[in-house]
Amino acid sequence: MKSLQASMDNWFVRHVGGLKTAIRVVFGIVWGIDGALKFQPGVAQSLSGMISDAAQGQPDWLAPWFNFWSQAVSANPAFFTTTIGLFELALAFALLAGFLRKIAYTGGILLSLVIWSVPEGFGGPYGPSSTDIGTGIIYAFVFLLLM
Repeated sequence: MKSLQASMDNWFVRHVGGLKTAIRVVFGIVWGIDGALKFQPGVAQSLSGMISDAAQGQPDWLAPWFNFWSQAVSANPAFFTTTIGLFELALAFALLAGFLRKIAYTGGILLSLVIWSVPEGFGGPYGPSSTDIGTGIIYAFVFLLLM
């Protein structure tokens, strides 16, 4: 007689392909929505502020990182917002269609790390009331697990 745990383990092993496909498609929908939201009015103007806000309270040794991105984005915020939005929509298409999956996963990891490290400010600043490390790093891990 099989135990419940063994039968559940076997079910996951037998259906791993379908489960990965379902996660990939749901993740593609999320990235598609996120990419589409980048084209809303006012998003380009708020990107510089997001980076400046993320820089507040960060360690001094991270100041050059945030200063670079703040100055680069301030010079042409529409370019950066549009580029990020197009990358996110391309990533969503690749995830939904199952097209160039390994390249899409690698690109998704890199894009997630950029999002985590620039506008999310590495999830910081960290202090006694900090409760999470930001979402970008979690997205990177999901892409890594899909590989």
